[in-house]
Amino acid sequence: MVWNFYRIMAPARRKQEGLLARVNFPLYTLQMLTSRHVLVGGGGGSSNTGVANGFEIFELSHDGEGFVAEEVVRHETGSSVVMNCASHSSGHRTFLVAGQESHCQLYHVNMEILDSDDIRSNEVGDSNVVRQRSKKSAVSDSEEKVDRNGNSYKRLKFQIKPSDSIQTDFNEDEPLQRVVRIGHSGRLMATGGTDGHVRLWQFPSLRKMIDIPAHSKEIDDVDISPNEKLVISISKDGLAIVWDAESGKKEQELKWTVPEGSKYLYKRCRFGLVEGNVNNTRLFMLVNPVGQRGRQKAFLQLWLPQDGSLKKAVPCNDSLSALAVSDDGRFVAVGTMFSGSVSVYIAFSLQKVLHIEGAHSMFITGLEFLPVASGGLPITSSAEAAVVSISVDNRVCIHSLAFRSTLPVWLMIILIIVTMFCAFLLCSFLGI
Repeated sequence: MVWNFYRIMAPARRKQEGLLARVNFPLYTLQMLTSRHVLVGGGGGSSNTGVANGFEIFELSHDGEGFVAEEVVRHETGSSVVMNCASHSSGHRTFLVAGQESHCQLYHVNMEILDSDDIRSNEVGDSNVVRQRSKKSAVSDSEEKVDRNGNSYKRLKFQIKPSDSIQTDFNEDEPLQRVVRIGHSGRLMATGGTDGHVRLWQFPSLRKMIDIPAHSKEIDDVDISPNEKLVISISKDGLAIVWDAESGKKEQELKWTVPEGSKYLYKRCRFGLVEGNVNNTRLFMLVNPVGQRGRQKAFLQLWLPQDGSLKKAVPCNDSLSALAVSDDGRFVAVGTMFSGSVSVYIAFSLQKVLHIEGAHSMFITGLEFLPVASGGLPITSSAEAAVVSISVDNRVCIHSLAFRSTLPVWLMIILIIVTMFCAFLLCSFLGI
């Protein structure tokens, strides 16, 4: 993490923005579709419980005091619960892929500028499944809004169109896609499921490129490095393996010295940029103890994927369930399994700078940072970072990290001059 030479890091002001929205189904996955739009997905499953399956899109804004979420569209997926998803935007095209049982469903997400008539209307989608923003939720009769900084932006409406669906898991007993990830360029997709295979797909054509029989048990997580040369997979067989994305060959198996008499399983994995360089990356891992809860610590780990070395690890009192890395690589967020807490760390040092105890009443199922790499937080400039969290408690929350004001350049120069002058006087007095 690189700071300008005149900038002094001060302790973070801990600020909990809190609840953004509630939905009427348990939440398992979330994605940022744009810098202002977050998608959350989940559901009650295939049984006839009366709980819907699908996803909702919310538009985020800031009213000067806190973040505000406004529902834009809701899409129901019938009997298929949405357990995992990924998205990619390229110019005017946005794609969404969602795990639905053994298959991966591709959606085309079309965005249009919302005009005044659309805002005032109460639209219903073609199939009565997609519901646009209702009349009572509209906050303006204009297609243009102004954020707290005086910057205008266009309101968008979304049209979600199902496209291809492919089977990505072939477990004989209960085939289930556990995870899907899309590479930074949008040309590569990786999936993992209960059959232990990592499959790499050309995107968005969904043509299978490589099938890796990676693990002997179901896969818990997969990620693609920013330069799309490496793929990491972790599984309930206890292994964490880095693969070559072009050949499918094993590059590294991550191994660390486990405390004596303990057993650990990897839970989540994410690559992160170093100084914005796609060819220089860090790898973050969550590991949880197996059994004996309360006696052993969980860990957030920092690895170097190039040589498979463990550089840092910080203990956590609760088992960990969710992991996210900001798109500029500066911050890492983790969510806990039992206390529903969210913590944010500086990426290079794993120094904790934010902790929200009991952010949710149940375990955290997903975390995502608001995008910042394109030039700072688009919604509010008062925060260094903001992370959205979801849980099976049906709540969407946001937590922002704001540092105290830094010293201006002129004051820093004066302080440096005064410090050097005092040091000179001290040395003269001591005869040094």
